[in-house]
Amino acid sequence: MNIQAVARRTGIPSATLRKWEQRYGVLKPERTAGSHRRYTERDVLRVEWLKARIEEGYRIGEAARLLGGYSDAPRLDAEGLVEELVAGAVSPDPPRVVSAVDQAFALFPTEHAVTEVIAPALRRIGELWEQGEATVAQEHQLTEVLRGKMRGLLNGALGGPRGRIVLCCAPGERHETGLLALAVLLHSDGWQVVYLGADTPLEEAASLAEDVEASILGVSATMPDAAEAAEPLLAELAASHPGLQILRGGSAWGGTSADEVVELLHSLPV
Repeated sequence: MNIQAVARRTGIPSATLRKWEQRYGVLKPERTAGSHRRYTERDVLRVEWLKARIEEGYRIGEAARLLGGYSDAPRLDAEGLVEELVAGAVSPDPPRVVSAVDQAFALFPTEHAVTEVIAPALRRIGELWEQGEATVAQEHQLTEVLRGKMRGLLNGALGGPRGRIVLCCAPGERHETGLLALAVLLHSDGWQVVYLGADTPLEEAASLAEDVEASILGVSATMPDAAEAAEPLLAELAASHPGLQILRGGSAWGGTSADEVVELLHSLPV
């Protein structure tokens, strides 16, 4: 389509479209023999995304940097961002990873960014590590960027209408990325999340839950040994804290996904 058609469809004047192309490199229309611009649906999607960010209060320069240049930008869909995250980790190209993470949370609602981009990217880099196609360092680099982004979303989070929940990893459990993803989803769903992180003494977690009047304690474990060792402690806590619902999660306890846990909590009396 020509520039006038894009302007009508998006509400962005032709002069502005040309400026965005020339100054920020966020559009790259093809040219006809007569040097007229011809835009694709991808161009329109990029314009609409930029317009939405500006309406949210971003300056055009800030939005353009977040979106990235046209030639090196991923497809603006979840699958493309998963590919971009993994490729950036394996390259390795840390700025590429950071840009893709920022785009995921800017382009999609939080719950979609977590379930459709972050979780699949983590699974894919794990598969590549098992196949010998990615190193531990590359996997850790991607994981740390994702953890940093999700922690930032939780920092300073206010309480929600659904209640308060405490989340922690079982003693000896160091893998907390899945639990962080759950925390972000629960916060987006209206919970106030008290996040304790990896390797947490369970009695202290339960006491804190009572102190902050949380109705639920969620405990995560990916390592079977950690889950097994936690079971007698959890049984004791269930007896000594009868008003506290204790939920188990993580691959060592059946591997319920974060979005499935959110749905489960909808059915529980809190």
